[in-house]
Amino acid sequence: MATSLTRRFATTALLAALALPALAQNAPQPAAGENSAPTAQQRQPRDPARMREQMQQRMEKRHARHLADLKASLQLTPAQEGAWADFTKAMQPPSRPTPMDRQALAQLSTPERIDRMRTLRAERAAEADRHGEATKAFYATLTPAQQKTFDQQTLRQHRHGGPRDGKGGGHHHHGMRGMQ
Repeated sequence: MATSLTRRFATTALLAALALPALAQNAPQPAAGENSAPTAQQRQPRDPARMREQMQQRMEKRHARHLADLKASLQLTPAQEGAWADFTKAMQPPSRPTPMDRQALAQLSTPERIDRMRTLRAERAAEADRHGEATKAFYATLTPAQQKTFDQQTLRQHRHGGPRDGKGGGHHHHGMRGMQ
């Protein structure tokens, strides 16, 4: 039995040794004059603050695009432009505070963490209520045909799991902020 295992091991080691030169030959080689050292971007560790900022910028662009698409679909009259301006201003996402880091969270007692989560939930609920009221106020200014278009546009966004253009459902649900 030991001899059989030794042979298998030796065979596996031999095959691995034979494969190494082939793998090395297939590895991409730097072009002439190209430095094989990692770039500054590759060497730097990920910066969570920079990543959050980039994510925020992408969300803002997507939000603006959705609002522009909705406005074009609604074919608003000049008399409705003021209501549209109020609506879009109310629908702007608030600036998000930097999330509490794990170390700071670890400093809190369990009751303090519960209170912190409760406060954050209340803030999100107040924001959702504000968005809902702004949406209802704008909706009331629309004609029945425009209301139907608005219903279809906003339902489509919720059907796809939120503001993802149908590219998969997200785990975040922002109520009427689905237009982001």
